[in-house]
Amino acid sequence: MIIRLWIFILLLFLFFFAKSQQTDSLRPKDSIQTISGVVIQSTSRNVKLNDGNMVVNVSGNKDFKTSVNILEVLKKTPGVTVDQEDGILMGRRVAPAVFIDGKPVVMSIQELQAYLRSLSPEMVESLEINTNPSSKYDAEFKGIIDIRLKRNGNLGLKGSYNGNMSVNKFNYRENSVNVSYNTEKVAYSLQLGYNNGVSTYRYNALQRLANTNVMRTSTYQKDEAKIGNIQAGIDYRINKNRLGLNIRSNFREHDRSRSGMLYTTNSDQTQMIFNTGSENPIDYTQNNYGVATDYSYQNKKFKLSVLANYLLVENKQKDDFINRDAPTSQLLSYWKSDLINKINIYTAQLDASQKLGNANLEAGIKFSRSHTNNNIRYDTLAISNKFTFDPTRSNKFSYREKIFAGYIAYNQKFDKLQINAGLRFENTRSISDAITVDSVVGRNYLEWLPSFSTQYTFNTSHELSLSYSRKITRPAFSQLNPFRYYFSPLNYWIGNPYLQPSFTSQVKATYRYKNWVTSFTIGKEKNVMTRYPIYNPETNVLEYLGTNLPYRKFATLETSFPVKITKWWNTNNQIAAYYNDEFRPYLDDVFALKIYNYDIRINQVFILPKGYTVNLYSVYESKTGNSLYIIKPRYSVDISVQKSWLDNTLNTKISFNNIFDTYDQRLEFRHKEIMDNRFTHWWDNRKLIFSLSYNFGSSKYQTKEIQRTEEENRTR
Repeated sequence: MIIRLWIFILLLFLFFFAKSQQTDSLRPKDSIQTISGVVIQSTSRNVKLNDGNMVVNVSGNKDFKTSVNILEVLKKTPGVTVDQEDGILMGRRVAPAVFIDGKPVVMSIQELQAYLRSLSPEMVESLEINTNPSSKYDAEFKGIIDIRLKRNGNLGLKGSYNGNMSVNKFNYRENSVNVSYNTEKVAYSLQLGYNNGVSTYRYNALQRLANTNVMRTSTYQKDEAKIGNIQAGIDYRINKNRLGLNIRSNFREHDRSRSGMLYTTNSDQTQMIFNTGSENPIDYTQNNYGVATDYSYQNKKFKLSVLANYLLVENKQKDDFINRDAPTSQLLSYWKSDLINKINIYTAQLDASQKLGNANLEAGIKFSRSHTNNNIRYDTLAISNKFTFDPTRSNKFSYREKIFAGYIAYNQKFDKLQINAGLRFENTRSISDAITVDSVVGRNYLEWLPSFSTQYTFNTSHELSLSYSRKITRPAFSQLNPFRYYFSPLNYWIGNPYLQPSFTSQVKATYRYKNWVTSFTIGKEKNVMTRYPIYNPETNVLEYLGTNLPYRKFATLETSFPVKITKWWNTNNQIAAYYNDEFRPYLDDVFALKIYNYDIRINQVFILPKGYTVNLYSVYESKTGNSLYIIKPRYSVDISVQKSWLDNTLNTKISFNNIFDTYDQRLEFRHKEIMDNRFTHWWDNRKLIFSLSYNFGSSKYQTKEIQRTEEENRTR
């Protein structure tokens, strides 16, 4: 209540302070409609459409001026959401690929998040939000966010330092240095980063068991991380040719401690049945090594580019699972796990384009090969007080995949009308080998994936576009691997090597009037990959298994519009409505519910004297879920202040995110006759953030980022 009161007082202060600064020249003209002194005007144009995709200006956009990094910018961008674990989604449904200057980046999920946090808004020119990519792109990409960096052809040295410190119960520090040196023919780049700190997570569940007992589960995780990365690149340019080479490595260590409690009482909760405490220390390391080389040639209206990638990911994790009777500290069970995971990915692609008057013809081919090996060994403490091999939990899993793909695309402009059409094929050959259970699954399939889009520009203020695409989503490696991942001693999920790929067909229409953008998407996904719970009433074990659903129908209606209330007070408002209809066979029944939900996001910017900018961002998500679970509504409020110094070379920001600590996720199982279970995930994203960025040097040259492929997206 005290924090809410201070926020209210701050808003009143901002209102009356800025009101006192207004002069007669700021009074609204007679032709402008006013409501209680609020002037409704359009702000400067920060949004446009490019082939039906929304393009949002970032650098110089006051809506993002107080944002600490690009992840926070994306959180405020129409059509994009960033969840409590920094996962990026489009339409609350699609995890998009992230491009830098038109090319995908080669990073693991954790590396990508760290990289986006190292980019300040001042370093980014614009964001292009592509929610319906054409056949030109990998079929795995159901959405693309293209980040365009600010560029300048100046020669010489350019560098920047970005540092953030997040403070709550613990603290987390992020540091990155970017240096580039540009000559007339050669450009060199170097990026160094080091992050370290502590983050926490809590899981709580309440379950009424089949024998009418009541079980409460609580888990607390503390994660101390150390992450270092280095990336170096060289670009050589001569006449019509350009050759680039990039190498990178990333090292991370996580010392996690997870403790929990299983507390069970009788049905009226007056008598304790058992009280089990669990300890789960985890030692996790990941080493990534990547190399990318690319060549491009351009002569008049013809362009050729070649790209090759290699990525190696090594994961190692050791766990101890110790369970005791809490009142007596008596050891009930003890087992250990030792995981080794290696992933090798090779890709090569060639693209060519030729301009033919107002038309453009493009074609390309791509080959990729990936191999993942997983070996997890469990040892259990036996009666003899010695650890013995546990074959019921141990697992060896190997997965090999080859993809050969190609596309042809044609686009042409007729005055105000732009038409694009494309056709892509992808042939996939895969072998998954669950060695421990002697199960081999081989697949070989060819898919044709068309796309079409058209855009009509009435004038500079009005644009209308329509697009169609068909996409394929292959299972991620973790979804296929049949090993156990424990949340608690009685709760874990396990992969399914028999999962089939899913296919999505969708149509999208977008209309822009100045900065007001409205889009409508409708589609259907077949063979939907998902997880479902299975409860064993005899052991009280709850496991989550992977499966394919027959289909899911979906629709999304999104609109965003700015409102200039006064000269010093601007808002950007976003409203999104979602429809989800999935057909879900489960146990001996079929559940098919139609789910409707909505989001509201309001981003308020206050321009104050002496160069200070204050931002108040709020989001509300209504009740949602699926055929099995209800997800409760939630909201969050952030406030931040920004100020530039030393002729804009030094930028400081202070943010207080999730002020009221209200952005946890609460779920409840719908069908009580099957299982009465409700649980909450909580992340420590209520935090105070101090940010500092400093630019030095005279050049603003930015080198091209390393590529990332769809196969690398699925290493998570």
